[in-house]
Amino acid sequence: MTPIISIIMGSTSDLPVMEKAAEILNTFRIPFEINALSAHRTPEEVEKFAKNAESRGIKVIIAAAGMAAHLPGVIASMTPLPVIGVPIKASLEGLDAILSILQMPPGIPVATVGLNAALNAGILAAQIVASGDPDVRNELVKYKESLKKKIVQANEELKAVKYEFKTN
Repeated sequence: MTPIISIIMGSTSDLPVMEKAAEILNTFRIPFEINALSAHRTPEEVEKFAKNAESRGIKVIIAAAGMAAHLPGVIASMTPLPVIGVPIKASLEGLDAILSILQMPPGIPVATVGLNAALNAGILAAQIVASGDPDVRNELVKYKESLKKKIVQANEELKAVKYEFKTN
């Protein structure tokens, strides 16, 4: 299998958050890779990765980092591929990471999901891939239907909750 999505994190300490992206990509049957690269500690490796990702068949990059969180932006500056940034809550309640990823200069966009929202990053990456892959699109449709069913079921369960002044 050749990966088409790359999950990059600043260090393996980010794996407990980023495994949500891996799990959803696995569910959608999308080949992916996971690597740790640091914009500050391994800048040459980041450059090599970013400049070669497209030629290796990667279509979307999910990049996560906490604190200064430069990794998604650095990668985006070196590739024409879409980059999805996942801010990791590491310090300052994650505000530093959110702002580092959101505040990109003109011409270097990074799609940014919520704090620790690797699941949404995985879904967004799948949606990008699905624009040209009907099999992935079908997996996404099934997934979204399952979300709807969960809410319908939750409302059925709420009917059993009793309060003196509850009207439904």
